[in-house]
Amino acid sequence: MATDTLKSTTGASGASAVRRLLLDNGALTALIVLVVAMSALSGDFLTTDNLLNIGVQAAVTAILAFGVTFVIVSAGIDLSVGSVAALSATVLAWTATSHGLPVVVAVLLAVATGIACGLVNGFLISYGKLPPFIATLAMLSVGRGLSLVISQGSPIPFPDSVSHLGDTLGGWLPVPVLVMIVMGLITALILGRTYIGRSMYAIGGNEEAARLSGLRVKKQKLAIYALSGLFAAAAGIVLASRLSSAQPQAAQGYELDAIAAVVIGGASLAGGTGKASGTLIGALILAVLRNGLNLLSVSAFWQQVVIGVVIALAVLLDTLRRKAGATPVAGASSGGKGKQAMTYVIAAVVAAAVVGAMSFLHNGSSASPTQKMGLSLSTLNNPFFVQIKTGAQEEAKKLGADLTVTDAQNDASQQANQLQNFTSSGVGSIIVNPVDSDAAGPAVRSANKADIPVVGVDRGVNKADTAALVASDNVAGGRLGAKALAEKLGGKGRIVILQGLAGTSASRERGAGFAEGLKAYPGIKVVARQPADFDRTKGLDVMTNLLQAHPDVQGVFAENDEMALGAIKALGAKAGKSVSVVGFDGTPDGLTAVKSGTLYASVAQQPKELGRIAVQNALRAAEGKKVEKTVKVPVKVITAKNVATFGG
Repeated sequence: MATDTLKSTTGASGASAVRRLLLDNGALTALIVLVVAMSALSGDFLTTDNLLNIGVQAAVTAILAFGVTFVIVSAGIDLSVGSVAALSATVLAWTATSHGLPVVVAVLLAVATGIACGLVNGFLISYGKLPPFIATLAMLSVGRGLSLVISQGSPIPFPDSVSHLGDTLGGWLPVPVLVMIVMGLITALILGRTYIGRSMYAIGGNEEAARLSGLRVKKQKLAIYALSGLFAAAAGIVLASRLSSAQPQAAQGYELDAIAAVVIGGASLAGGTGKASGTLIGALILAVLRNGLNLLSVSAFWQQVVIGVVIALAVLLDTLRRKAGATPVAGASSGGKGKQAMTYVIAAVVAAAVVGAMSFLHNGSSASPTQKMGLSLSTLNNPFFVQIKTGAQEEAKKLGADLTVTDAQNDASQQANQLQNFTSSGVGSIIVNPVDSDAAGPAVRSANKADIPVVGVDRGVNKADTAALVASDNVAGGRLGAKALAEKLGGKGRIVILQGLAGTSASRERGAGFAEGLKAYPGIKVVARQPADFDRTKGLDVMTNLLQAHPDVQGVFAENDEMALGAIKALGAKAGKSVSVVGFDGTPDGLTAVKSGTLYASVAQQPKELGRIAVQNALRAAEGKKVEKTVKVPVKVITAKNVATFGG
C-alpha cells in the first residue's frame, strides 16, 4: 500500500518552505497562477457572479472526474462517462415525461442505468479480459446510441422538480456547486476511509501483489467501474437540469475533460496515486481557463490551443515537482494531512490577497464608451455559421461596437457557460445561435434577469424572452428543396435524405419541411434517410454506403451544403447527370458546385445578412429602441440559372 512520503529539508527558511509547499502541489500552484493572470487581464473576472459561474461550469466535469478518479487510481481508464451521463439523463426524462413515472422512480432508474453501464464495463474488463480502453470505448458508442434511440434524436424536456437542481439556493448559491462539493466529499471519504478505497490504491500500485495479498481484484473492479457509472449518472442529471432538457448529444468529449482534470490534479495514469482535492483543482483549472478566455475575447479557435498548452504545462509542472524530490500522494498520514492543511491555508491567503489587489487595480476601470456585445454560435466548424460570424463582425466594426464571438462546438452545456459569461461580464446585448432552443432557455433567462437584451439568430430560444429573432424559415426552405428536387426528377424517382446533427432544431425543421413538400409528389420514394451530422466527410462516407444498397438512386436531399458536397464526391461522375443533388445554406463552396453543375440546387439563406441584421437589432435593443419581434430573411432556391445573380 502506497503512503505519503514528502521529503523535506531541515532548517529551510520560511520562503523555502512556502516554495516547497507550492512545488509539492503543482495543480494548486497552476490554479493560483491562472487566477492571478486572469484577474490582472480582466476586470470582470473577480466578480461574485463570475466566480459562481466558474463553480457551476466546473461542476459537471468535476463530478465526472471524481468517478474517473476511482478508475485511474486503480490503473484503469473509463472513456464512456460522457455517454453514460447522456444516457442516464435521457432515461430520467423519458420515463418521467413519456411514461408518467414518479420523478423519484425516474431518478432511481437513471442512477441504476449509470451503475448498470459501469457494471458491464467492469465485467468485460475483469471477466472478459478486455483492455479497459476497448471495453469503455465500446460502452461509449453503445451508451450514445441508446440515448439517441430512446430520444429519437430529439431533446426531451426535463421534469420541473428535477430542473431545480440547476437553480440557486437562497437566490445566490448554485445547486450544481453544492452537488459538486457533496460528491467531492464522498469521493474523499471512499478513497481515504474505506476498504474499497484502499483496494484501489493497492490494485493501481501492483495488481498482482494485491491479488496475492488476498484482495478479490475482479470483484473490486466491478465495484470501481460501478462507482464511475454512478457518478456519471449524477453528472448527467446535473447537466440536464441546467439545460432543462435531456440532450441525446450532451457531454460529448467530456470524458477527455474528466481524465484531464484527474491527471492535472496529480494522479498518474499508471495507477496508485490520486486524491479528490487534486481532481477538484484540475476541474477548476479547466473552468477558469475557458471562462477567462471568453472574458478576454480570445478567438474560439485559439482557445482550444491555449487550453491544450496549459494542460500540458500543468502536468509538466507536476513532473518537475516529482523530480525535485516530492513523491506522489496516495493516501494521507497525520503529518501529510498537516502539511496539506497548511498548503490550503497558504493558498487561501494568496487568493484573498489577489482578490483584494485586483479589485483595487480594476476599481473604476470597467466603464467603456464602446458598446460591448456577445455572439455565441452553435459551431464554427461549418461555413454557414462562419459567414454569420463574418457578417456580424463586419457590421459591428462599421457601427463601432465591440463584438466577442464564441464557438459552442455543438455543445449545449458549453453554450450555456458562454452565455453566463457574457451576462456576468456586463455586455450591453447578446446574440445567440442556439445549439438547442430548449437548452439555451435557462441561460437566456439569466440574461433577462440582468436586463440584457438577447437576439436569436437562425434559431429561436424557447421559454425565455428574446428582443428579436433574426432567421430564415427552415421549414419553408425544406418545402422549397422538396419542390426543386421533385420537379427536376419529373415528379417520380428514388431518393435518399442526408440528415443533420440529431437533436438540432435546424435538422428537425428542414427535414419536416422537406417531408411536407414531398406530399405533393407521390411518385417520389424515399428509399433511405441517414444522419451525416452536417459534416462533409460523414456525408461522403454515408452516401458511399447508401450507394451499395441503392445503386439506382436518382436524387439526394442533404440538409446542408457540406453533406451535399460529400455526397457529390461519393457519386462521382453520376453527380449532376444521373443523380440530382439538392443542398441547403447557399455556402460559397455550395454555390461553386451549383455553377459547375454537380450540385443541382442549394436553398440559400444569406447567412452574412443574418449576422448583419442580428447586430443591428441587438444594438437597437441595447439602446432601448423598438425592434421587430421577428425579422425574416427570405430563403431562395439557387440553381445554375440564377446563381450568377445571387449576392449571398
